[in-house]
Amino acid sequence: MHLEKRVLGRGLAALIPEKQTADNIQVLESNIQQSVRTISIDKIKANKYQPREEFNQEALSDLAASIKEKGFIQPILVRLKDNEYELIAGERRLRAAKKLGYKEIPAIIKEASDLDSLELSIIENIQRENLNPIDQAKAYKRLRDEFDMTQEKVADTIGKDRATVANILRLLNLPAKIQEYVSRGTISMGHARAMLSLAKESEQIRLCTKIMKEDLSVRDTESYAKKMALNKPESKTSDKDPNLYSLEQELREIFGTKVKILKSKKGGKIEIEFYSDLDMERVLTLLKSNR
Repeated sequence: MHLEKRVLGRGLAALIPEKQTADNIQVLESNIQQSVRTISIDKIKANKYQPREEFNQEALSDLAASIKEKGFIQPILVRLKDNEYELIAGERRLRAAKKLGYKEIPAIIKEASDLDSLELSIIENIQRENLNPIDQAKAYKRLRDEFDMTQEKVADTIGKDRATVANILRLLNLPAKIQEYVSRGTISMGHARAMLSLAKESEQIRLCTKIMKEDLSVRDTESYAKKMALNKPESKTSDKDPNLYSLEQELREIFGTKVKILKSKKGGKIEIEFYSDLDMERVLTLLKSNR
């Protein structure tokens, strides 16, 4: 799929007209047509590309109270599709308005493709820091899979570096239960990344249980993950050159996976393990980033 260069990575400011000055940069593309109006909430349908799966009810109540007192600081963003308004960005504002019993809401109406809709939903949530790591990972995966984007293109679109996108996507390799804990904030992304260094799902779940039971810090979790990896039967640390062993540990830290250095009389080789196509792409990304 051919994708034209977009202004979306610059954020929602690129969608709202600004008064032009000598220091102002024109960020709106000439083919974007939009207007601001008050529309009926009953005519707005949900956005199937909404990247957020969970909404904090306490935060939603706070937003509703703010809107009731000060009104809407920023309109929602919708597109016209099948004679209805489909929400692009502003899910929390819309939910808060419904909570208040409002019948209408200010909106910007924009011509947007499915790709525009998903991009804008992701960008808005990331800028407002509303997406948990798992929601981010699922949203990036949709950009990659549904719109034939490379990982580099995903990174460019959302304004992140490729390594960051790769690390977030890796979270989807974790068992569903652990993903749920990350999504709820029970364990952090740092804890999750430490668990990804373990190859077996059973080991990841065992370490996750220990994290929650003993309230382990990320550093402690990383330490336990290393010990679990080294206590495997195939690990013969006593026969290995201490310098090579130290280098292996350093490489494991860099790649977040098992690394073996095998020496021979004429040279040797370095083996970097991966556990899925996505994990392989992550490793390749790290290798390319250090060229």
